Amino acid sequence: MSPSPIKTIFWDIGGVLLTNGWDLGQRTRVLSDLGVDVDAYEAMHDSANYYWERGLITASDFFEQTVLETNPQLNLTFDRLWQLVCAESKVLHRECFDILATLKRSGQYRLATLNNESKELNEHRLDAFHLRQLFNYFICSGYVHEMKPLPDIYRAATDISGFPPETALFIDDKPENCDAAIALDMQAIRFESPAQLCTALSHFGITV
Repeated sequence: MSPSPIKTIFWDIGGVLLTNGWDLGQRTRVLSDLGVDVDAYEAMHDSANYYWERGLITASDFFEQTVLETNPQLNLTFDRLWQLVCAESKVLHRECFDILATLKRSGQYRLATLNNESKELNEHRLDAFHLRQLFNYFICSGYVHEMKPLPDIYRAATDISGFPPETALFIDDKPENCDAAIALDMQAIRFESPAQLCTALSHFGITV
């Protein structure tokens, strides 16, 4: 059987369009420069991040627990720290923005994000990099309270799309996230480079 025509294209953000939001390298760089004990921070990161990236605590709560309360001698404020966190986000592949813009202009597909991100960092990145004009809607762990590669975030994405899962194409740089999408009958492309993405899209009859 030939694959169903694609109706919706879901995009990861970090690792495809932009750098990651708050990964290990970014945390180490920012917190070391501030004089924060990075090992002590990392011992708390995963447990607090579980709630933050699912939108169950705020960014202010997260950094209060992991940095501000444990480093009172540094006289840090959340506002100062948040500026540094946001500054770590940068364009990763400008060509992917061009691909997105081409797809948007074609009007043939619904375009959406499907990413793991805290609500606050996601909204900063949507605004700072003008992503709102490129996508029709946004599925983010901070909004739907679940994270890739767990199945509920993919089910939420396809439910919100209004189309069957087999008509959804998902683009992500992590193989485990693509495998999870495929397990739920979505199509998937594991992103490696803009050129590879163009070739992979053409296999679905999508020209950019």
